Amino acid sequence: MQERLLELQQEALQKATEATELKELNDIRVAYLGKKGPITEVLRGMGKLSAEERPKIGALANDVRAAIASKIEEKQHAFETAAVNAQLASEKIDVTLPGRPVNKGNQHPLTRIVEDIEDLFIGMGYTVAEGPEVESDYYNFEALNLPKSHPARDMQDSFYITDEILMRTHTSPVQARTMEMHKGIGPVKIICPGKVYRRDNDDATHSHQFMQIEGLVIDENISMSDLKGTLEVFAKKVFGQDREIRLRPSFFPFTEPSVEIDISCKICSGKGCSVCKHTGWIEVLGGGMVHPNVLEMAGFDSKTYSGFAFGIGVERIAMLKYGVDDIRHFYTNDLRFLKQFHTHESE
Repeated sequence: MQERLLELQQEALQKATEATELKELNDIRVAYLGKKGPITEVLRGMGKLSAEERPKIGALANDVRAAIASKIEEKQHAFETAAVNAQLASEKIDVTLPGRPVNKGNQHPLTRIVEDIEDLFIGMGYTVAEGPEVESDYYNFEALNLPKSHPARDMQDSFYITDEILMRTHTSPVQARTMEMHKGIGPVKIICPGKVYRRDNDDATHSHQFMQIEGLVIDENISMSDLKGTLEVFAKKVFGQDREIRLRPSFFPFTEPSVEIDISCKICSGKGCSVCKHTGWIEVLGGGMVHPNVLEMAGFDSKTYSGFAFGIGVERIAMLKYGVDDIRHFYTNDLRFLKQFHTHESE
């Protein structure tokens, strides 16, 4: 029996040494150390042994089991270590390689223009006011001196939802609502940025949806010189300190007198070129003194209070500032176009 145990030990150790995968080791463990294995079969015959031989054979059987189990465990550990090393070798990272760049978001050029203008006017004591884009006919037209029969309504071809509700055609309704909230008591000093809508054919210079920033100041003794001084500061901030402005007579139903404001051409410095159509000037915005009728409808005494208002087309400013020749570029979400503004810093 002793010889048989030693024979089984030698046989199991040899097979464990020659095993090439974990499955073989598991099979050897079951075959030799399992309940139905040959070692167990040998031990079942111990009842035929004398009392002196039983302890010796029992101790030998335990030693054989331990030797086989130790060899299998040793070989299993070697397999597992080799597998880990192989995995590490296949998945290793070369830390000397440069990292993958992370694309960062950037402000849309129109957002940057709006924020720059807001910062400028907030620094001049203005507050930012907002209002609904779906507006009533009263605030969009009538409160701004444009009754239903007024021919100037044709200047703004509108998106009507009902007879009395429409998509606002300018941000002037915010001015009307703000004046109404003040209940005839000044001062009022606001700018109103936002989207506006007009039925227009989209082309290089027109869009059915665009952005405006309008400004309004109401107080005692406000004059046209205040408007001109304000717009000079605006022009120099946005277009450069060497820009000049000029005011030309115009017509808007909600201001009287009304003016168009031009800036000197940046390309030719006012000498005349193809960009400014050889005039030396480029039109940028409109404005004027708030019409007395608008003041009175909002509850202000037009004999005590006066004011000025102006309207800025955000896309127009962006096109001039960045040299963009087609307004549609701002709305097509073409990353090739938008990435060009990563290097533009607010001036």
